[in-house]
Amino acid sequence: MNSININLSFQQLAEAVRQLSPADKLKLNEVIWSENTSIPSEHQKLVLDRMNKAKQKPEMMLDWNEALTTL
Repeated sequence: MNSININLSFQQLAEAVRQLSPADKLKLNEVIWSENTSIPSEHQKLVLDRMNKAKQKPEMMLDWNEALTTL
């Protein structure tokens, strides 16, 4: 595999991405997220625990608009 090294600042890269078509942005997103990214088991457990708590006590959950007013 060939290696390409292009020196861009984050801002320059962001500006280049902004100029992509919506279809190309989706393709880029797929490339970025298709990399083998593992989620630590502690994080997985935390999310599962929170989901279980939400199922057990749904009345404790706020919808997004309610949450925004408390921030």
